[in-house]
Amino acid sequence: MWLAVTREVSPALGGCELSFVPRVAIDVARAGAQHRDYQQVLESLGCRLLTLPAIVDLPDAVFVEDVAIVLDEVAILTRPGALSRRAEVASVAAVLRRYRAVSAIEAPATLDGGDVLRLGRTLYVGESARSNAAGIAQLRGLLADHGYAVQGVPTRGCLHLKSAVTQLADDTLLMQPEWVDPGRFPGFRIIEVDPAEPHAANVLRIGDALVMPASFPRTRQRLLEAGFRATAVDVSELQKAEGAVTCCSLLLRVAD
Repeated sequence: MWLAVTREVSPALGGCELSFVPRVAIDVARAGAQHRDYQQVLESLGCRLLTLPAIVDLPDAVFVEDVAIVLDEVAILTRPGALSRRAEVASVAAVLRRYRAVSAIEAPATLDGGDVLRLGRTLYVGESARSNAAGIAQLRGLLADHGYAVQGVPTRGCLHLKSAVTQLADDTLLMQPEWVDPGRFPGFRIIEVDPAEPHAANVLRIGDALVMPASFPRTRQRLLEAGFRATAVDVSELQKAEGAVTCCSLLLRVAD
């Protein structure tokens, strides 16, 4: 079964790190309610929730995906590119050690989980402001014995690789082509986001199910026309913190 590790919203969310979206006021109470709705969607799709408490002085900690990469064989603790986020790792590490052998990215490397897109046995890693060449190289070394390839992918104009591209099915990707080169993903069918919804490429895949923000109805219609049904959830306040649906959970396979 799927275990979804999530963390409650910090009351300090308004002080989050931002790179590519303007800072606007965040309704933290509403963000918390939206996050609970998101959790309920995960449960409705068969996930068992493991929810960590909010950390008052770590505003971005709700975005748990960034601090670890979880595969069937191993979990890799990241070293986030934003200094303010590195204290998030320890409490998530304590949880993951119950389920996986754990390794870690070490200084001077940086790596954010949001930059890592697994497609089969290849991990594509965004060459972004948050993930550097040393981080990509360390990840490649840590996973070599497990049979994974690691490939860097330049990004532009977005926070993470998974801001620009995510997986819809084994052979299909959803992409914002202004932020990543489609040619980096040969052999995949690519569905582009609607031009009016530039931030719509981040979709969470759970088995055969998809979850996406409710704020992108045009892209959701494109998916429907291509044969994909996605559950929409309102995460508009979390989006103000440069969040998305993949970054609010860590998914791992566990025994029933």
